[in-house]
Amino acid sequence: QVQLVESGGGLVLAGGSLRLSCAASGRTFSSYVMGWFRQAPGKEREFVAAIRWSSGTTYYGDFVKGRFTISRDNAKTTVYLQMNSLRPEDTAVYYCAATKYLAVRSTTAYEYWGQGTQVTVSS
Repeated sequence: QVQLVESGGGLVLAGGSLRLSCAASGRTFSSYVMGWFRQAPGKEREFVAAIRWSSGTTYYGDFVKGRFTISRDNAKTTVYLQMNSLRPEDTAVYYCAATKYLAVRSTTAYEYWGQGTQVTVSS
């Protein structure tokens, strides 16, 4: 059974940092792309970042602008999202997901999803 379990969310002041983790289990993910998405109340789910597990190639949403960094730890089968210079508009539920398809920015390409972790940025 595939499981993606996010952790690391919480409440932070604007300008602060958080590191989200996504622990993956239940299958071999070496041929997969791991992605982070977010969804704010009343808005569509939005692509944040993705990383190709085998090569480490990364992809970012346009709004990230150098503030977020995605990385992976092969030994722990865990993907991280380091978020710096957080803004109130970054407030959302952040989801980890996995896909073996090429459309890494599209929610519909992802087969597996975690339950999400809340990030709240206060001004």
